[in-house]
Amino acid sequence: MDCCTSSNHEGVAKKECPSCGTRGKNVQLITLKSLLKASALETIEPDNSYVFCSNSACSTVYFSGNHSQSFAEDDLKVPVYQKNPSMGVPVCYCFNWTRERLSQAIETDQQPTDQIKAHVRAGRCGCEVNNPQGACCLGNVNAFVRALEKG
Repeated sequence: MDCCTSSNHEGVAKKECPSCGTRGKNVQLITLKSLLKASALETIEPDNSYVFCSNSACSTVYFSGNHSQSFAEDDLKVPVYQKNPSMGVPVCYCFNWTRERLSQAIETDQQPTDQIKAHVRAGRCGCEVNNPQGACCLGNVNAFVRALEKG
């Protein structure tokens, strides 16, 4: 099973972000272990559950299920697509499809989503360790490409 199969999605959590009230999505501990900087990683509580906040207006990226901890983008090794509007931020973390690269591909009639899907089918994705949301990026990629195509 790969990270982009529907049965591997953690889904919506019952917990709301303590900073903004947005209902978050559960993430596996391996996501935090892979993406947190050492100073933040040293503080995680492995027995806690963690949740991803996708609200672009909120500074919190992860919070613990019991609300005892939260982590911001500065605590991560990578920028967070949902939190950072820069063109250099990845939309697809596994294959480095940034907003800029996707925009250039669409302008030249390339099909980046087809390329990404081929990699996924070949078992090459690792969204649970590369993508801060801890889940498949294809939904983000498809939405971004659709927005570009609409102009």
